[in-house]
Amino acid sequence: MPDCTAGTDRPAREAYNRPPGTAPTARASTRRPAGPDIPLAPASGTGHGSGVEPVLVATALHKRYKGTQAVDGVSLTIGPGERTALLGPNGAGKTTTLLMLLGAVEPDAGTVEILGHRLPKGRSRAMSGVGFAAGYLPLPDRLRVREVLTTFGRLYGLDDPDEAVDAGLERFGIDHLADRMGSQLSSGQRTLVGIVKAVLHRPRLLVLDEPTASLDPEIAHRVRTGLQRLCDEDATALLVTSHDMDEVERLCTRVVFLAAGRIVADGSPREVAAAAGTDDLTGYFLHLATERDRLAELARDAPVAGR
Repeated sequence: MPDCTAGTDRPAREAYNRPPGTAPTARASTRRPAGPDIPLAPASGTGHGSGVEPVLVATALHKRYKGTQAVDGVSLTIGPGERTALLGPNGAGKTTTLLMLLGAVEPDAGTVEILGHRLPKGRSRAMSGVGFAAGYLPLPDRLRVREVLTTFGRLYGLDDPDEAVDAGLERFGIDHLADRMGSQLSSGQRTLVGIVKAVLHRPRLLVLDEPTASLDPEIAHRVRTGLQRLCDEDATALLVTSHDMDEVERLCTRVVFLAAGRIVADGSPREVAAAAGTDDLTGYFLHLATERDRLAELARDAPVAGR
């Protein structure tokens, strides 16, 4: 994932290197970033059905770094089986938001609950039901894939790690890699193994950072298929960050766009694109990126008070 925490977000970037081991419900913010209007998609859905408890509830999150408001009032609710993408150009606040959702960074204001556990006090219990994977996380070169996965299965406290490993490898179509050494895996294969590792304990919430970045089409398709099965069969909630809008449209049922630390669009990919007057998510993403660059240029050219 490109660095979304450059400059004033150094604390977020440092914390990011320490990741923790249905119908849309959140409503889009009615506040807009400073500057020209950015089309705001209508929120999708009206809430979870009766008796269905949300997996993740974040309320009015704020975070400020060295005078810069990185996140400004983000609220987000994700339910079982929902496939949600957290999107936006660099500097929009995605990484800081994700770190707060995972409890790696504490918000200045606002609350996060995962599976009913309030962070940070309940983080250990909450994280037992969370899986995290990213293509940049390393795998041991001198262990076989099965050895790596079995070790993590034991760390998760699974009753039958071998069975969980077999099921995970089969779900993502990589059972033929079980006896490969880590050093023999391609980058795409490493990504797949990392996702299998993250779902061994059947998490209620799976967080993926750029799951299909730099993957060839065949492996990217295998990732999407496995994730869709996971969400449909196990009702696992999926939260994805990505810059590949085509992949997002194929995988996710809901997209949440951030700009200047605020939610500016929330709905299905088709709803967001239509409300913004663009043909697809790529068009909307480019619109946000253009607005960000233009506002940054205006800020640089503005006269400094007192001169």
